[in-house]
Amino acid sequence: RKRESDQRIFDVQMMGGIVLHEGDIAEMKTGEGKTFVASMPLFLNALRGNGVHLVTVNDYLARRDAEWNRPVFERLGMSVGHIENMMAFDDRRAAYAADVTYGTNSEFGFDYLRDNMAVSGEGLVQRSYEYAIVDVVDSILVDEARTPLIISGEPETAAELYYDFARIAKQLRGHELQPGEKSGESDADYEYDPKHKTVSPHESAIEKVEQTLGIENLYGASNMQLVNHLSQALKAESLFHRDDDYVIQDGEVKIVDEFTGRIMEGRRWSEGLHQAVEAKEGVAIQEEHLTLATITLQNYFRLYEKLAGMTGTADTEASEFHQIYKLEVVVIPTNMPMIREDNQDMVYGSEREKYEALADEIVQLREKRQPVLVGTVSIEKSERLSELLKKRKVPHVVLNAKFHEKEAEIVAQAGRSGAVTIATNMAGRGTDIVLGGNADAVASHELKEIQDPEEFQRRLAMLQESCVVDKQTVLAAGGLHIIGTERHESRRVDNQLRGRSGRQGDPGSSRFYLSLEDDLMRIFGSDRLQNIMRKLGMEEGVPIEHGMVSRSIERAQKQVEARNFETRKHLLEYDDVMNRQREEIYGMRREILRGEQGRDQVLQLAEMILDYVLTRHFSEDKSPDEWDLAAGDVDLQEYFGIRAGSFDYTGKGRDQIRESLLAALHQVYDRKETILGPQMMRTHEKFVMLQVVDQQWKDHLLAIDHLKEGIGLRGYGQRDPLIEYKKESFELFTLMKERIEDQIVQYLFKLQPVARESESEAPEAHERRAPVAMPSRRAPANVNYSYGAAASGGQDAKVETVQRNAPKVGRNDPCPCGSGKKYKKCHGAEGGPARGAAAPAEDGLPVSK
Repeated sequence: RKRESDQRIFDVQMMGGIVLHEGDIAEMKTGEGKTFVASMPLFLNALRGNGVHLVTVNDYLARRDAEWNRPVFERLGMSVGHIENMMAFDDRRAAYAADVTYGTNSEFGFDYLRDNMAVSGEGLVQRSYEYAIVDVVDSILVDEARTPLIISGEPETAAELYYDFARIAKQLRGHELQPGEKSGESDADYEYDPKHKTVSPHESAIEKVEQTLGIENLYGASNMQLVNHLSQALKAESLFHRDDDYVIQDGEVKIVDEFTGRIMEGRRWSEGLHQAVEAKEGVAIQEEHLTLATITLQNYFRLYEKLAGMTGTADTEASEFHQIYKLEVVVIPTNMPMIREDNQDMVYGSEREKYEALADEIVQLREKRQPVLVGTVSIEKSERLSELLKKRKVPHVVLNAKFHEKEAEIVAQAGRSGAVTIATNMAGRGTDIVLGGNADAVASHELKEIQDPEEFQRRLAMLQESCVVDKQTVLAAGGLHIIGTERHESRRVDNQLRGRSGRQGDPGSSRFYLSLEDDLMRIFGSDRLQNIMRKLGMEEGVPIEHGMVSRSIERAQKQVEARNFETRKHLLEYDDVMNRQREEIYGMRREILRGEQGRDQVLQLAEMILDYVLTRHFSEDKSPDEWDLAAGDVDLQEYFGIRAGSFDYTGKGRDQIRESLLAALHQVYDRKETILGPQMMRTHEKFVMLQVVDQQWKDHLLAIDHLKEGIGLRGYGQRDPLIEYKKESFELFTLMKERIEDQIVQYLFKLQPVARESESEAPEAHERRAPVAMPSRRAPANVNYSYGAAASGGQDAKVETVQRNAPKVGRNDPCPCGSGKKYKKCHGAEGGPARGAAAPAEDGLPVSK
């Protein structure tokens, strides 16, 4: 660094670098050169070639710090990049490919979420989570930790489309299937079965929909989402009835519990059914913004194998850093002795008295040419003080935190003699206040238009000389004076403000002006402080300056800090539950993207589901005469598209049936792969798996959102909301995983590939097939296919409806026998549903909590 930038690393900076390399937090005062300190451990940890990250609070600082350190890194043979908001994908990917990458906490976090929504390996930007240094670590890992990062999306379907299908459904003629009646015999537009909550549109219904919407093929690849709309609209019209299945209250559709008859507040049917019922009733459709991905900053930064941080104020939060992140805080001594004078607080009875007093002090300090930095807690307070100074004709600057580059320039000049700068408590971070002013900072803005090198150097020399002279004036006046207009909830933020003065052994001073009307004093310490003030003899316009008052205020701050820590800890406890689920799903996605999930996994899932069907309908504990062959055919058709009646079960034992069916499934899958070719089949598997996982994860996040909304009420029933949340979210996650398994098998086995004669042929279905839910995003463009029935023995076959003699029960549904166990753990494991049991809710109509 000495050779490249003519800046020597001090011993205390070397100490800070060692602390950062060891994965701890280095507390270093303002002006100690943390930006340069970080370059040492970044270089050392980047030697492994996996990329390291420097995290800061805004795009300007990320860009500036990268440029400051670039010459040193490049001299050492390393590349440097930075990421920022709205950066082009190629530039962003190149930045992550560098050895050292600078960026903001939100950009790193959102890139992580976006990477786990990518549909191909080419869509990934981040490489690893090996090492990161978090600058201003207290701000990022503490202050911003209460707000999770969320990527949300608009509803996939406009509300008007639901109303369109509701109108279409009202115009179609429906027929209710009676027990024992075969499907397809009526001349209605569609049939519905109240027992199993199913609907089946006929050709006439499909033609009417196509004519109304002006489309050629409802079951074409580009229109498959419309199939679900038709299905849900027909269900809403024929199977769900007002004041029976739901009620209308305050313009909302509210579900009625079929067992208790009570309204299920906050619950909604999923997969578009609730919106279909709302459209049927003509009420406003509540289209919620969908959470596509989310993570807290705590859990994002805990992804890193080694994490470090640096700031000027971390020691007061040392306990939280240790508990949440396993980080230790090491206080690094200053390079020069700290000689700033921190005065006792001045406490007034009212805000009016306080502001009048501090305005008077600013006037006095300006008269003796001492620079003043005033820290406020809000823009409103800044404007109030600014108006008072205008009345007194005091020149001053109010920082606008929206423009980071301008802010840095202003803060750099806050050390000029007589300067008065008003800033919120977060303003000016990352920029030192140099006594007498920073000539280089001014030159980078005021002289950037000068093209003539000689003129530039002449003007720069004048600026530098002016700053040297001005610094002597400031030193004689006592250095930079800090004024706080009130105490913050956190002692750490007060220390951040104080830390702007006393840089590198400079003289300086600080004082806080308070009143009994301040929020902190009013809420947490008012009664006690008022008693103290009365004892100390408070008078109008006369402040109290006493150590007892300061200690009382500090106790109040500790109370607030403890409360805020519990809030952050509580948020993390809930997110930890989701984090384990998120890691499992994202791990599954990464395996799919890498091609580690494919043919073998699909066939394993198919075998598992086949065993479930056999256990349910071909139980070893029953004689063949008691087997429910028709119901077994229905399940085989539903899961695998194998047509009813394809197999002759006569005289065959269960093992023979299993062997024959398993061989048929392999033949069906082999035939698809023969048509498409192995490479395209792997592409198809990847596409279907990703779409199923993403859709189910999105639905799961919505269900979790609804669960969180009402989980706090469990406390009124003497139940721990966190334990209830863990239990119910786990159950929802288990259901989601099994839906993923089922749908992957259904989609891939019902996929009917069609060989294409030319690459230019449009990827459209050549024939209409039975409607099956399909992922909403586009399939690979160079394959034609339709979704429908797969035949046994490797031959195409039409779907034939078989009446189910037993009610449909999902593997994870409650057993209809009333045992309270899941079906697969009860009668599903014994060979079939309990005799005489009532039909449970249809799998296709899960209720979100």
